[in-house]
Amino acid sequence: MTLTLSASWLLLAAVPILWIGEAVLRRATVLARFNIPVPVVGGLLCAAVVLLLDVTGLVSIAWQTKVTAGWWTWLVTPDPQWAARPAKNLNLPLLVGFFTCVGLRAPVGLLRTGGWALVVLLGGATLLAVLQNAVGVAIAQALHAPPLLGVVCGALTLVGGHGTALGFVPRLEEAGFSAAAATGAAAATFGLVAGGLLAGPVAEWLLRRRDRDLAVADAPRVETITTPPLARFTGDVRALCGHGISAVGHLLLVGACIKAGAWVSFGLERIGASLPAYMGALLVGFSLRALHDATGRTWLDETVIARVATVLLALFLAITLAAINLHELAAVAGPMLVILCANIAVTLAFAVLVAWPLLGRTHEAGTMVAGLIGFCVGSTATAVAAMDAIVRRRGPAPRAFALVPPTGGFLIDLTNAPIITAFINLLR
Repeated sequence: MTLTLSASWLLLAAVPILWIGEAVLRRATVLARFNIPVPVVGGLLCAAVVLLLDVTGLVSIAWQTKVTAGWWTWLVTPDPQWAARPAKNLNLPLLVGFFTCVGLRAPVGLLRTGGWALVVLLGGATLLAVLQNAVGVAIAQALHAPPLLGVVCGALTLVGGHGTALGFVPRLEEAGFSAAAATGAAAATFGLVAGGLLAGPVAEWLLRRRDRDLAVADAPRVETITTPPLARFTGDVRALCGHGISAVGHLLLVGACIKAGAWVSFGLERIGASLPAYMGALLVGFSLRALHDATGRTWLDETVIARVATVLLALFLAITLAAINLHELAAVAGPMLVILCANIAVTLAFAVLVAWPLLGRTHEAGTMVAGLIGFCVGSTATAVAAMDAIVRRRGPAPRAFALVPPTGGFLIDLTNAPIITAFINLLR
C-alpha cells in the first residue's frame, strides 16, 4: 500500500521531528558530544522510519515536496511567474529566508578585513572544487563511466549543492549527459547527509586533539561535560518572540528582502546567469547590510537576525532530511557512489591536513573547519548547523560565523561556477 502525504503534512511534521531529534540527543549524548545537529538526527530518523516501513511491506510513504499554493510561494517568486502558480519546493522559502539572514548578518567591514582566514576558506574551497572535479573525472574514466559523471559527483553537487546542480542541468544535457537532473539530485542529497554527519565530528576530533596536545586551560572543562547543551527549537522561538516588536520588524524586513531577491534572481536568470535560487535574496540582504553599516546606522539587531536564521535553518533541515528517500540513495549506482566517497575523503583530508593548520589550530579554526567541510560536502545550511552545535558546547566563535556563511553561501559560487563550466567545456 502506498500512502502519499501532502506537503502540508511534511510542514506540520517539522516541529515534532525537531523535538524527536532533541530527545534522541539528550539520551544518546555521544552524538551531542560530536556535534551532530538536532535537525540532522530528527530528519534522518524520520527518513529511516519511512524506509523501514517500506522495506517491511507495511506501507510505502511518499512525501509531496512541491507546492503550488500561492500564499506559500509568493515571497520566493516574481509576480509574472507567480501568476501561473508554479510548483516550488516546500522548503524553498525557508532556505531563501536563511540566506537572507546570512546576507543581513555579513558585516562588510569584517569581510573586507577577513584576512588570512577568509583567504584560506575561499581559496581552500576553490581548490577543493578543482580537486573534486579532477578526482571525479579520473575515477569515472577509470570505471569506464561518462566523464561528466565525475563533474556531477564533484564540485557541482558537493561544493555547489542542489541549487547549483539544478542550474547546470541544461548545460550538462546539451553536453550529452542526459541523466544530469536525476544524478545531480541524488549526489547532492548524498552530500547533504554526509556533510550533516561528518562536519561536526571531524571538527570535534580536531579540537579534542588540540585540547590534549596543547593542554589548554579549558580542556578539563570540555572533557567533563556530561550533558552538552542542545539546540531547542521551542526555546529559540520563545527567545525570538521575547524581542517583541523588534522581532516583528526584522521578520518583515527578511520577508521584504526575500521578495526583492526573487526579482533579482529573476533578472539574473534572464541574462543567463546560472546561480542558486537564494542568490538574489542573499545579495539584497548583503547590500542592505553594507548600506546600513556605511551610513552608521544601528537598527539592524544581530541577535534578532541570528534567532530568525536559527529557526529557519532548523525547519529547513528537518523538512529536507525527513523527505529524503533513503531507498533511492541506497540504490545509487556503483561508479557514482565510488566517486562521491572518494571526493568526500579528499575534502576531509584537505580540511584536516591543510585548512586546520593554516587557520591556526584554535577554537575558531575548528569551528571554521566544520563550516568548510559542511559547505564543501553538503551545504551552507549543514555547515552552520554543525558550527552552531560546536559553539553551544564550547563557546562563541564570532569570526567563524561572520566568515563561513558568506563564503559558503555566496563567494564560493563566484569561483565554483567558472570551474564547473571549464570542466564541462573541456569534456563535451
